[in-house]
Amino acid sequence: MIRLSIPYRLPSAPNLREHWAVKARRVKQQRGVVTMFLGARPRPALPVAVTLTRIAPRPLDGDNLAGAFKAMRDAVAEWLGVDDADPRVTWAYAQRREGVKRYAVEVCIGGAA
Repeated sequence: MIRLSIPYRLPSAPNLREHWAVKARRVKQQRGVVTMFLGARPRPALPVAVTLTRIAPRPLDGDNLAGAFKAMRDAVAEWLGVDDADPRVTWAYAQRREGVKRYAVEVCIGGAA
């Protein structure tokens, strides 16, 4: 099982009104952060379950939570060597509060249940 805690402030991407170039930079940064933290770790055998958890002072609703993780989900799928729609990968999203000004993203990759 792989567990990562990435210090990163994940915005509600579906609610952002960004110029296309700003959005492209944000997506590139999010994918790069996940790729950097996963690095050269050994890839687990498929099937796997991936849980992406957003830690922030305020929660997002369900569709905004999933939308906020889109670039990070793509980065994890790329690292696994599959498309993010591959049925061998199960995706779950969670969020929790951990105090004021505490922002992070947790990535948990483990065997499928």
